Amino acid sequence: MNKSQEWMNRADKHVMKTYGRYPIVAERGEGCRLWDVDGKAYLDFLAGVAVNNLGHCHPEVVSALREQAGRLLHCSNFYHIPQQVELAEWLCEHSFAERVFFCNSGAEANEAAMKLARKHSHEKHGEDRFEVITALASFHGRTIGAISATGQEKVKAGFTPMLEGFKHVPFGDVEAMRQAITQQSCAIMLEPLQGEGGVNLAPPGYLKAVRELCDEFDLLLIFDEVQVGCGRTGSLWAYEQDEVIPDIMTLAKALAGGPPIGALLTTEGLATRLGPGTHGSTFGGNPLVCAAALAAMQALNEETLLDNCRSMGAYLIEKLEQCKNKHSFIKEIRGRGLIIGVELDIEGGPLVVKAMERGLLMNCTVGNVLRFVPPLIVNRAEIDEAMTILDEVLATVS
Repeated sequence: MNKSQEWMNRADKHVMKTYGRYPIVAERGEGCRLWDVDGKAYLDFLAGVAVNNLGHCHPEVVSALREQAGRLLHCSNFYHIPQQVELAEWLCEHSFAERVFFCNSGAEANEAAMKLARKHSHEKHGEDRFEVITALASFHGRTIGAISATGQEKVKAGFTPMLEGFKHVPFGDVEAMRQAITQQSCAIMLEPLQGEGGVNLAPPGYLKAVRELCDEFDLLLIFDEVQVGCGRTGSLWAYEQDEVIPDIMTLAKALAGGPPIGALLTTEGLATRLGPGTHGSTFGGNPLVCAAALAAMQALNEETLLDNCRSMGAYLIEKLEQCKNKHSFIKEIRGRGLIIGVELDIEGGPLVVKAMERGLLMNCTVGNVLRFVPPLIVNRAEIDEAMTILDEVLATVS
């Protein structure tokens, strides 16, 4: 019995089976590579589901963690935390925002966004305006509030009744969005690019049209950039590419280069709606994770990673198009920066397993879309290696 099997046997006894885990026991990572406990190396084009934007164990992030761990790990948010202040300053200087609330995950950030939207609407318009409109195929997290907002029935199965006050319309349909707005509506929440829903891009002009609807009906616009923020699409924030400024933006995943963190970014005026006692997070914005996040964001912005993301994203799409020309069951390739989906006419799950066996990590979403989210540091040689493996896997399809 190898080390991996030993660990899997131990996990099978006590770890809850909320994931259909693959037979990999990860031990260490560096750059775009991940190694298991038996020493097998994998080319990681999943990157912790778009968390490791800087690759595994980026030296600046590791250094910040080590230094901070020796000084202060945690203290209460009843006190001021210098690392939290510095991170909030950086995020505001590099976005539309003027205030930041810190938490621990994307779901928590989205919960905070929905609470803020309702609190604002209650105070400005009264308690009858509470409804949040989101998109079909969206994904906003795993809490009861977040799955109520999510436009996918599969995440809600077994957890009904959902919270009231949510409505879902087709992503990209401006007229459907307009028709959904009522006197009860207080906000629209969208992912600028849907990740879990199949790597779905917003049609040109859609996000601007939604911004105009929000202005017309006095609604707040919330952008969930948990997966597509922090450089993933080739700009620091995805909203920049559509030249649309939201009222609220949520972040998580890649914000700290690996450690868990979430954040809500908003304006000064809206931030005043959540005063002392209205919301909080015990661990949110603790010194350790904020030190890591500040290092991660500075590295992302100071290095040439955004340029690399755009150029390598274009190169990856080019190589995937070559695969499409060879394999008729590839239906469509779509993406932006280094979040790319390959839609198939067949089930994608078995291909993920075959690729993993050959040393390539990716995943499949919505059943038939292979999703590639490699670290933003990926190079042409690593893409070529990944595409060689992918082509071998696709060639096994009869």
